[in-house]
Amino acid sequence: MSRVRKYFLHTFFLVCITVSFFTADAQNHSFDFYNGTFNFNIDSSSIISSPKIASANSVTAFYNQISSSNSTALIVSLKDYRNKYNLNDWIYYQLIRKTAEQISPKADNYFRYTLYKWYLLNKCGYDARIAVGNEQIIFYVRNDEDISDIPFFMVDGKKYMCLNYHDYGKLFKQSDTYKPINIFFPEGQNQFSYKVTRMPDFKPDSYEERDVEFSYRQKVYHFKLKVNENVKTIFQNYPVVDFETYFNIPLSRETYSSLIPLLKNNLKGMDQKKGVDYLMRFTRYAFLYENDEQNFGKEKRLSPEQTLLNKYSDCDDRAGLFFFLVKEIYNLPMIALLYPSHLTMAVQFEKPVGNYITYNGKKYSFCEPTPQAEDLKIGEVSTRLKNIKYEIVYAYEPAKR
Repeated sequence: MSRVRKYFLHTFFLVCITVSFFTADAQNHSFDFYNGTFNFNIDSSSIISSPKIASANSVTAFYNQISSSNSTALIVSLKDYRNKYNLNDWIYYQLIRKTAEQISPKADNYFRYTLYKWYLLNKCGYDARIAVGNEQIIFYVRNDEDISDIPFFMVDGKKYMCLNYHDYGKLFKQSDTYKPINIFFPEGQNQFSYKVTRMPDFKPDSYEERDVEFSYRQKVYHFKLKVNENVKTIFQNYPVVDFETYFNIPLSRETYSSLIPLLKNNLKGMDQKKGVDYLMRFTRYAFLYENDEQNFGKEKRLSPEQTLLNKYSDCDDRAGLFFFLVKEIYNLPMIALLYPSHLTMAVQFEKPVGNYITYNGKKYSFCEPTPQAEDLKIGEVSTRLKNIKYEIVYAYEPAKR
């Protein structure tokens, strides 16, 4: 037998052994995740059995077993994917959720599925905690942001927001029902943020076209918006965040490209005030109105892209979309005004138009982006709001160039 043939046979034998060993000791997984495909393998030592009923002893047993397992490759894969696509924490958490689902399907064993999320989030650097009570497992993460519609726990003077409250709904008990499990990860040091400052670049073939039209000055304008159902999935359990966070959620690339260039083209030849009036009326009349209680059964603020995607939207959603459009096209200073049951906007022009309010020495003209009983122009306020107190909840000042 020639040396060359011996070499190739020897190499083939080693490869076979390696593949056989790898297959026996690891599971390969792959799934599409917005921008691309996430591939990972998990060592068999990290596949932990667990009962379906939540208890403190079972949490400890899971932790003891998985701590001595070989999960390095999985954690490295998660971190590499986050860095490659520059994922915000909320989007990254969706990746961790899908990864846990691959390892331990939620429907099969919710307790174990949640334990994997807890473990992976900590190993990826976040301070996540577990509490158990009423045979339920509660999963929360350290966060100091202003989140208004989900439960939180205080531990050693630090605030932890509940990440799985929605899974229990009415079965969720008072916070003192759940007792924290004092297990700490050296890696779990960072706070989690709900700020979404970059949307994923979804695959182009995952978009659908939505026909939108509205009339402005006796002319009908048509739009074929590219929208993506994945946006609903991303924000399905997204909480009610503070207004600064809410107003600064962007559009995905394809949706942006289907809307902003067309709007800019339509605005050619208009001065700034007419352009803002056009955007105000586009936001007001191009979409059907319905309040959140009717639409979702609870308060829910839609991101600009959700407003473009959803059939119905309310005043919060219109204000967010109007803010995004004016900022993107004209980049003017703006303030958001919150009434007891309404949110509206005001814009600073070079000279104020009609009714205006003064804030920090600057004059802002009312711009109503939500349908009202009257056909309001820039600088006009709805009759029902004229004597109602409001609060300025967000002020935007363009960065100096």
